Amino acid sequence: MKILIMGLPGSGKTWLGNKLSKHFSIPIWDADVIRGIYNDWEFSEQGRHNQTMRMRALAEIDAVSISAFVCPLPAYRSFFMPDKIIWMDTIKDSKYEDTNKIFIPPKNSDVRITKWIEENQLYKCLEDISLGTMDTESFSNGLMERLAKL
Repeated sequence: MKILIMGLPGSGKTWLGNKLSKHFSIPIWDADVIRGIYNDWEFSEQGRHNQTMRMRALAEIDAVSISAFVCPLPAYRSFFMPDKIIWMDTIKDSKYEDTNKIFIPPKNSDVRITKWIEENQLYKCLEDISLGTMDTESFSNGLMERLAKL
């Protein structure tokens, strides 16, 4: 189960991914961390494609994982093949004009978050849901339902 948290740089992808990862003990793959490990800061079309494929391979290591990255184009989202998409739509423009120009919002996301979330608000909405007590599909559906209420 690959959960993609996507959106413009600065929209809160890493923050949300880290909180969900810690709360549910699910691995998180953050794009900036992965680019640092590979020392690959190429943002051309090919560089972005390479990053998408790298993120996909890493996300498939575990039965359930979270990946936080911009994923600006529908083609990259198709290549990544997420099971669930959380779109962090909390900002209209990032500080990276090149990314702003190519970013195409997803037509279909499981959850669209349009405002900043307080940490206590997030944890309150996650009460009584646990990956350890549910099958993967029920967990991911329940998680999306709860996040959609924020």
